[in-house]
Amino acid sequence: MQKIGLFFGTFDPIHKGHIHLAEYYVNSTDLDSVMFVITPQNPFKQNSKILSNKNRLELVSLAIKSNPKLQVSSIEFDLPTPNYTIQTLKKIKAYYPKDNFVLILGEDNLSSFDKWKDYSNILSDYELYVYPRRNNEAIPKNLQEHPKIKRSNAPQIEISSSEIRKRIQKGEDVSKFIPKLSWSYLKKKKFYRF
Repeated sequence: MQKIGLFFGTFDPIHKGHIHLAEYYVNSTDLDSVMFVITPQNPFKQNSKILSNKNRLELVSLAIKSNPKLQVSSIEFDLPTPNYTIQTLKKIKAYYPKDNFVLILGEDNLSSFDKWKDYSNILSDYELYVYPRRNNEAIPKNLQEHPKIKRSNAPQIEISSSEIRKRIQKGEDVSKFIPKLSWSYLKKKKFYRF
């Protein structure tokens, strides 16, 4: 039986901050591995234009290639959109009935967690490992001291995928922020140069 952290995101594109966070969780907590779950469409970001599922899957696969403790999942690609975490968790549990799963999420997501579909069911069945994130919104009182919510001293991500996309559009070199193999693929395909 493994304890696996589920790191949900659009990863558009994946960057070194995502990788550092995942590595922190497999090296500094009780997690055996971290699975990047690529989200086709975040219900809270309906109007944003993102790279295709296939391309984001390739970028993530290349980024984690050298670390066997990091995995990628395309499980949400086959679920109805918009994707709700509760549905994905049920599907993952059906595929891996013997493993335990934990959700890895940023503190900014905790502020709106009580608006997630069936959030109380998620909390009754899963732990949340929360990493620090710049956050100006208040965290609901019922979530502040919840026993299933565990805050960690994970490194704070100083770069965002949206910032990377903007910089690429301006012609800036962002190679230092993106894992090497992913950067080569991204550059070859000329992504984000709209």
